Amino acid sequence: MTARFPASFEGLLLTADQLLEGELTGATTAGRHRGACLALRTALELRVNQVLEAAVPGSSRTTGRAKLLLLHSFAPAETARRAKALWAQLSLGCHYHLYELGPTYGQVRAWQAEVDALVQELVN
Repeated sequence: MTARFPASFEGLLLTADQLLEGELTGATTAGRHRGACLALRTALELRVNQVLEAAVPGSSRTTGRAKLLLLHSFAPAETARRAKALWAQLSLGCHYHLYELGPTYGQVRAWQAEVDALVQELVN
C-alpha cells in the first residue's frame, strides 16, 4: 500500500506531539509513546535521506545504517554522531520487548527536542 501524500518532517513531528499529548486516542500510553518514537525516527530518516540524496544522487537505495555512516562525509562529525545515536535510541523506543519497559513521556519529549534540533542542523 502506498501513501497518497508523502510524509513531511512537520507532519511527523506534529503526529509525535499529538500522540504524546493524547490527542490521538485508541492506544495505550505505552503505545502512544512507541508511536511517537516511530514518527520521530521517520522524520530523522527523511532528513538524512534528503541531505544524502542532494550530495550523492541514488543514495536512497542504501540501507539506513549505511546512510548514517555516510552522513559523516556530508555533515559535521558531531551532528552525524548525534544523528546515529538518536536513531538507535528511537529504534529501541519504538519496538516492543517483553523484558523492557517502554520509553517514558520525558524520554520521548527529550528525543523530540533532539530530533527537532538535528533536523534544523541538517538543513544548513
